[in-house]
Amino acid sequence: MNARPLATLAATFILTLALGLTAPAANALTEIQKVTSPGGITAWLVREPSIPVISLNFAFKGGGALDPKGKEGLANLVSGLLDEGAGEMDSLAFQTRLEELAIGLGFDADRDNFYGNLRTLSRNTDAAFELLRLALTEPRFDGEPIERIRRQIAVKLTRDEEDPGTVAARTMFKRIFGAHPYWHSTYGTIPGVEAIGREDLIGFVGRRLARDNLVVAAVGDLTAEALGVLLDRTFGGLPATSIAARLPEAAPAFDGARVVVEKDAAQSSIYFAMPGLKRDDPDWYAAVVLNRVLGRGQSSRLFEEVREKRGLAYSTYSYLSPFRAGGIMAGGAGTQNARVGETLEVIGRELVRLREDGITVEELADSITFINGSFPLRLTSGPKIARILLGMQMNGLPRNYLERRAAIFEAITREDVQRVARRLIQPEKMVTVVVGKPDGVESSK
Repeated sequence: MNARPLATLAATFILTLALGLTAPAANALTEIQKVTSPGGITAWLVREPSIPVISLNFAFKGGGALDPKGKEGLANLVSGLLDEGAGEMDSLAFQTRLEELAIGLGFDADRDNFYGNLRTLSRNTDAAFELLRLALTEPRFDGEPIERIRRQIAVKLTRDEEDPGTVAARTMFKRIFGAHPYWHSTYGTIPGVEAIGREDLIGFVGRRLARDNLVVAAVGDLTAEALGVLLDRTFGGLPATSIAARLPEAAPAFDGARVVVEKDAAQSSIYFAMPGLKRDDPDWYAAVVLNRVLGRGQSSRLFEEVREKRGLAYSTYSYLSPFRAGGIMAGGAGTQNARVGETLEVIGRELVRLREDGITVEELADSITFINGSFPLRLTSGPKIARILLGMQMNGLPRNYLERRAAIFEAITREDVQRVARRLIQPEKMVTVVVGKPDGVESSK
């Protein structure tokens, strides 16, 4: 077990505020500890004994994109069932025990990872971690919970088919990713979810939840020694190695097409996508600044040009999706059917202007100020800090990242952002999906 301190006052202040410490405690040096259990399981820990609460976040690398063909939605279905009975406790008994001890336990999945989180008062630590162990190693997968959760997912998928924004996003992913597993959402498809049997759920747990793809972060009233014992007790019974298909590298197809999906609605949803980048790309931080200028927030160009000046849309945005096997830069808007063409024209014009002219000195300064100034809001509680620590590990960031982060963004220049803009913003390749009944706008290619 070892520890590396956050060496700057700023980082210490952020974490102490996030843990809710009193003013005198803010002078204490906050540490991110790397804990290695006697059994060799590692975790990152921020200890705060003055608050009797423990937050644990963990992940297994490999998410919904690894679902078997024809059974899309498997990882998501498992995430909804692990706390629906384990060991000798059926769903009602397990949920009642969680409620009696005020324990928060949940699971989730995205395309790349399978997540879990545990929240407990420190006095209930042993019971909470035992319930987590049971959920991971002895899930029951009884018939009633399986069918109940399956129905809930089917209802959501059915509703999504009537939501223009969701249809636009799913049409886009299918268009650009083709046969790659990223084409389907983590929720899967109705036929896929219906095809999943109990043996598939058991197989997922046995093959995918293993110690070699496990990442753990903890925050709260817990020593490194105690965490080490809990790690072995909770996760030590998992298989040593995972067995899963290798996710192929994605090669999104950007051919400049426009796809119109007709749906009877007063408004149309617009979704566009261009080449993106992975989280470990050297240009990532400059791309974050670029995205902030383009479409993230009320000071962005899309917000100003599409909404404020012309009233074309209530909401317009852009974002970066750095998937493990490939990334995209995407965005969207919702507007009246009669104004879809004008909205697309304005978006296209702003993309060309940003690519050719870059950003201004003021936009660079304002974006970096916002990015660095808003970051502490992501660290205002133990659970939020645990998520940050988990994300840092998942993205291969060092433990002194919180100390270095502000300086990384402050070092970005206009030239950096211009270079990335010319790399990512490719209007001629941009794929656009419109869902609704847009006046005068048709599919191309």
